[in-house]
Amino acid sequence: MISDMSKIRNIGIIAHIDAGKTTTTERILFYTGASHRMGNVDSGNTTTDFDPEESERGITIYSAAVTCNWKDCRINIIDTPGHVDFTAEVQRSLRVLDGGAVIFSAVEGVEAQSETVWRQADEYKVPRLCFINKIDRIGADFERTLKQIESRLKGKPVPVTIPIGQTSIGNDPLRGVIDVIEMKALYFDPESKGLNIRSEEIPQDYQLIAETWRANLLEAIVELDEEVMEKYLEGGEIPKEDIRRLLRKGTLEHLFQPTFSGSSLSYIGVQPLLDGVNAYLPSPLDCPPVTGENPNSKKETFETRKPDVEEPVSALIFKIVAEQHADLCFVRVFSGRLKSGSRLLNVRTGKKEMINQLWHIQADQKQKLETDEVLAGDICGVIGPKDIQTGDTLSDPLKPILLESIHFPETVISMAVEPDNSADRKKLAEVLEKLSRQDPTFRIKTDENTGQTIISGMGELHLEVISNRIKRDFNLKVRVHKPRVSYRETVKKAVTATGTFERRTGDDTQYFQITVKIEPFTGEQPVTIVSQLKPDALPKELRKPLDDSIRMSTQRGGLLGYPLMNVKVTLVDVDYKQGESTELALSAATAQAVMEAFNKADMALMEPVMKLEVVSPEEFIGNIQADLQSRRASITGQEQRGHLTVLDAEVPLAKMFGYSTQVRSLSQGRASYSMEPLKYDLAPPDVQEKMMF
Repeated sequence: MISDMSKIRNIGIIAHIDAGKTTTTERILFYTGASHRMGNVDSGNTTTDFDPEESERGITIYSAAVTCNWKDCRINIIDTPGHVDFTAEVQRSLRVLDGGAVIFSAVEGVEAQSETVWRQADEYKVPRLCFINKIDRIGADFERTLKQIESRLKGKPVPVTIPIGQTSIGNDPLRGVIDVIEMKALYFDPESKGLNIRSEEIPQDYQLIAETWRANLLEAIVELDEEVMEKYLEGGEIPKEDIRRLLRKGTLEHLFQPTFSGSSLSYIGVQPLLDGVNAYLPSPLDCPPVTGENPNSKKETFETRKPDVEEPVSALIFKIVAEQHADLCFVRVFSGRLKSGSRLLNVRTGKKEMINQLWHIQADQKQKLETDEVLAGDICGVIGPKDIQTGDTLSDPLKPILLESIHFPETVISMAVEPDNSADRKKLAEVLEKLSRQDPTFRIKTDENTGQTIISGMGELHLEVISNRIKRDFNLKVRVHKPRVSYRETVKKAVTATGTFERRTGDDTQYFQITVKIEPFTGEQPVTIVSQLKPDALPKELRKPLDDSIRMSTQRGGLLGYPLMNVKVTLVDVDYKQGESTELALSAATAQAVMEAFNKADMALMEPVMKLEVVSPEEFIGNIQADLQSRRASITGQEQRGHLTVLDAEVPLAKMFGYSTQVRSLSQGRASYSMEPLKYDLAPPDVQEKMMF
């Protein structure tokens, strides 16, 4: 393990599906010596897409961690999925990464999922580089992609390498890139798969172009240093060391994004990107201390942990892989030393967990560490913890800290699953529980009316992959039913209701009364529960049962049985009698109060609305628009992307089943689309009426 934290880079490779993330990662692993063969997505033999489902589909489904060394730095890379159904893999990776490399296709430009991952990176304040890939493809346009990053993502790309040759401009194939800091042309030898690089003078017909881009770069950075600005205004030469120093400063301050160009498939431009990772992305030392709650404090008290080995240990579990013998936890160590054989506190549960083994993770391979500790700033695999979830904090039991967890979006689609024979029912339940530990956007529940097991996820592909895993990895034959939309219920107005339970059985009397207020509310959680009770309004032994009863009453869903959303429940008042207010009385009164409130609150049904992007040749757009309008879609934008037209729309998920077949039919197979969850919105009255009868 490396001890100099300034030489560590924890980065993610993120982008829209098919922009070239996995191919770029394969080139990086080859050039850094971490892999001795270069895998190919089409051949299904890449290092990071090791799952059979990934190889078969040619897409990344699970984020994969790999480590490599480039020059004097060690780079921990997480290759993330581009398909929106697996956006949780991106989200949990960004929570623990220090920097990101965002890959764009120069043909498609900024696509729908590009916006999603960019927004997620903004949310987690992750500095990033850009790599404009596929410049050797027909229809590629380097400058158009730069403008889209500015207009659609509100980014500020600052090109560090520019392409020599671009297929979209005349008949000039991509031959190499120009480094506008060194002002040299770089050519990548295809015979050595890009390993051998020639540095030459810039071709005469690219001299003026290179000088223009260099001037743009200097204008972006000189404002960050008064001395450099003064020298620039006087017409002096800016030293390359100052250029790199200020590029790093601006990147870490989120002012701009150093941008590289090339074609990973053709072995062009990847090594300069690696140089950029070392030079411009942060080490753990460049990141601010992490902040978390002190769970032992009676008041809400926040503490910080610096990325320092002398600080108390704190680590975040950001991924769990459910293996046959024991779960493998992916852990980011934020402070202190994570030692094998130690016992750390899981702050969420209050239990101590054993750290039995520390592993170095390389995609689907794990290697035992040469040392028995992992230092602050690093990422590793841990075997030992048992009662865990994604987002749990492991910390020093004497100095506990609860780091901010990872919040995942609500599921939008569900379907029933059942074993082929009743003997496998218990095994299916165990398998589903194991998969839900591994995937925080995969939910399971039992339908109280039918007894069916309902699984929920982020999209049709998500549930299809899950059901295939059940059959393939666990050798379990199951029947799955048609997917259905995951509706939610909410309240339209604030109401107050009282529930009273009073029963006499022989000499025993049970009594409890509770008043609750239920109202519309948009918070971090679907249901927010607060109390207005005075500290002495209820005996201490009844407080937790009451909290549990309110939580259970709201978890049963609304009048139609769907989960609640955008609801606030306030505990207004209680009346109890010593010796008569049992947990049974308390639970029954609470359920009655909540149900009465639902009956009075004018409940409304909410449906998932998707953000849709359709890319098609112009001649098919009319038919596609007409079809979308028949699906209750709202067209929000239209633009040209080279020779293609892009339609942006918002559409109810309930109307989008089978859309892939329909859009291919309407466009003779030439249109493509991507879809991601956008929001929950009120369903039309006719949809709600159908649910009620």
